[in-house]
Amino acid sequence: MSTDEKTNAPMSLALSEAEAAAGRGEVPVGAAIVSADGEILAKAGNRIMELKDPTAHAEVLAIRAAAERLGSERLIDCDLYVTLEPCAMCAGAISFARIRRLYYGAEDPKGGAVDHGPRFFRQPTCHHAPDVYGGLSEDPASQLLKRFFAARRS
Repeated sequence: MSTDEKTNAPMSLALSEAEAAAGRGEVPVGAAIVSADGEILAKAGNRIMELKDPTAHAEVLAIRAAAERLGSERLIDCDLYVTLEPCAMCAGAISFARIRRLYYGAEDPKGGAVDHGPRFFRQPTCHHAPDVYGGLSEDPASQLLKRFFAARRS
């Protein structure tokens, strides 16, 4: 399997989770966590409204599920794929989970905290910073969000 296939498959899962979240009326964000050997450990979409939980972001739900599956709070050597640039809360969870690499799709200039806003991983108080790769499947992730919010406005 090529490097592109290794990164596109988990992002495709994250996009599917985002589409499912939109179908539930949630902001369409999806995430998938992959082990060092390429095994999908967890996938999730936003469930904030469904669970009545402001922390039920796709990234946090996927981190919780992967940690439970591995029996460890540390997801060392795991990679996280998410359709939208993580917010500050999710960046903190990513750091504490010791995620190895973060791949995200669409940028979030307003609420993102990785390459926008507080730039969480660049702060001296950040305990662990993953390698970050933005723009993976950016167009489909961005279009999904645009369609979702356009439909809500009309």
